[in-house]
Amino acid sequence: MCRLIHEARVGRLATVTADGLPHVVPCCFVVDGDIVYSAVDDVKPKSSMRLARVANVEAHPAAALLLDHYDEDWARLWWIRLDGRVRVIDADGLDAERPRQLLADKYDQYRRKPPPGPVLALTIERCRAWP
Repeated sequence: MCRLIHEARVGRLATVTADGLPHVVPCCFVVDGDIVYSAVDDVKPKSSMRLARVANVEAHPAAALLLDHYDEDWARLWWIRLDGRVRVIDADGLDAERPRQLLADKYDQYRRKPPPGPVLALTIERCRAWP
């Protein structure tokens, strides 16, 4: 299962809005021990680096990251859900340097242009998987 977590290229981050509604977005991520990092990038134009996911985790730090693989051969299907609490690391903080470097090591696009926004750090409290 650990191999699958590290090989997955995209996850779906689920957070909770201030109104208690679910909010799910695809994201790039990297796992370092029991922490999952994701950063706000500027690959696509954004009106602000303070995305809804950042406001959500500040209001409700509980979140989940879903990783999955689909294949027409259903014997090859799998999913992994990492549940935990998220904290926001300020974009200008020293704590953001290591996560950004780990993300750049995984994604070529981030090597060329590191994500300038805040970093989300999800501490894994529970891991569920299928099969």
